[in-house]
Amino acid sequence: MTVDNTESQMRKGLLELCILGIIQRQKEAYPSDILEQLKEAKLVVLEGTLYPLLTRLKNAEMLSYRWEESTSGPPRKYYALTKNGLKFYAQLRHTWDELSNAVNHLTTSL
Repeated sequence: MTVDNTESQMRKGLLELCILGIIQRQKEAYPSDILEQLKEAKLVVLEGTLYPLLTRLKNAEMLSYRWEESTSGPPRKYYALTKNGLKFYAQLRHTWDELSNAVNHLTTSL
């Protein structure tokens, strides 16, 4: 067991929450913008990880998307949260807040 492996698993577990948070904050987001924001937050994610997750969230009716023509290439797909997605995000945020508080309580020196 290594710290790197545990850290990777922790990051993967929070990725869905972070992606939904980015989309919620921006109202809609293009995948390259999501990747850039994750990178800026030191949560480096590959496209091969992001696109299947976006597809899974879309198939679960958490996300919708729209196409926009691009002057510099193929059309772009922009993702937005659905009503179910907003509710799911709120539930994940609540769970994260509780978990984060519990972990901080248990791991902080007295």
